Amino acid sequence: MNDLKGKVAVVTGSASGIGRETAVRLAAAGVHVVHGDLNRSGGEETSALCDAAGRQSAFLTTDVSRETDIAALVGLAADRFGGVDILFNNAGSGGVVGPIETITVEDWDRTQNILLRSVFLGIKHVVPAMRARGGGAIISSASIAAHRGYAGLHGYCAAKAGVVNLTRSAAVELGPSRIRVNCICPGSVLTPMHHIRGDAEALERELASHQPIGRAGYPGDIAEAVLYFASDAAAWVTGVSLDVDGGRLSGVWTHTPSSKPPERGFLGPSFTYASGDLMRP
Repeated sequence: MNDLKGKVAVVTGSASGIGRETAVRLAAAGVHVVHGDLNRSGGEETSALCDAAGRQSAFLTTDVSRETDIAALVGLAADRFGGVDILFNNAGSGGVVGPIETITVEDWDRTQNILLRSVFLGIKHVVPAMRARGGGAIISSASIAAHRGYAGLHGYCAAKAGVVNLTRSAAVELGPSRIRVNCICPGSVLTPMHHIRGDAEALERELASHQPIGRAGYPGDIAEAVLYFASDAAAWVTGVSLDVDGGRLSGVWTHTPSSKPPERGFLGPSFTYASGDLMRP
């Protein structure tokens, strides 16, 4: 990925998991990383890791559902490093869970704001900066839940499907500006967002049984896909949703998950979980 050296990336949801791993790998590839998260302490730790990887970074506490916060994050990249070449819309949470008749409008809207409106806002505010640089690469986190329904995860499934089709429409519109827009659909990835279901070792064994390639996904699996989309290797690739799922969506799989989604609640940012409880930050 030598072609990434000297570029500037904006990454959301950078305090842990996929966002942190991607930020650090971008920094190791020579990219200046400006990143945001609600978790300030985790974000500062990510900055230290990026700096240690050999590239300057900057962190800003960011609520991705707020337009002013997204605008400020993009503005920081332009002010500190002169522009934006790469955007990774990654921040998210599980959102509202439970039977559809129990879901409140407020929790539905909150889920869409975190998972879908944030992607729209990221694209909206980064486009002028990318046009000024002669192009760029936008990558967003969707999910295999964009392609398959899961009982009790209605808000999440709907939002991630929206990310996939927003990726397509934005790719059509922004192609003439040499701005490529793609998204990644992770499968069962071992990240803090899943830890509410038990200890890490038990979770890893559970996730490993979800797909033909018999291991859990790791944040680095997704980070490598982001680096591909950001690089010149994907110079003629846009409007794509890439499943990175160990083959989970390829066909019928015999495993029946032993764990079930919570009956009702709201899965917020991973750093708000305590002792497996559902927390409302």
